[in-house]
Amino acid sequence: MDYQSLIAKAMEARKQAYAPYSDFAVGAALLGKSGRVYTGCNVENASYGLSTCAERVAVFKAVSEGERDFVAIAVVTEKGVTPCGACRQVLMEFGGDIQVIVADAAGEYRVFALRELLPDAFTPKNLR
Repeated sequence: MDYQSLIAKAMEARKQAYAPYSDFAVGAALLGKSGRVYTGCNVENASYGLSTCAERVAVFKAVSEGERDFVAIAVVTEKGVTPCGACRQVLMEFGGDIQVIVADAAGEYRVFALRELLPDAFTPKNLR
């Protein structure tokens, strides 16, 4: 897997972020097992609870287009911040233990297994 190209797509997606309240732009690029990449950016709302993170935008876009299995996601923020808890949970639902590439605006990155970021996750098997 080419981390640099996935990071580049996340950087491009970040340019579309709508973050007038936090000024915290985020871009994500999600690699499906099919090889297709789905991008997303954060979209804020004056009613803060209605805002949506870039990672979830990418996941929901992929799922709405029929993709359910993922390999990796690149997330780009100014300082290289990891995904929030809600995004980690959504990624676990569909991605299992995918690779999470966290990059800053300069392209410096770290790679995590999703289970490192969300150990002992709640998954569909907990409902059986």
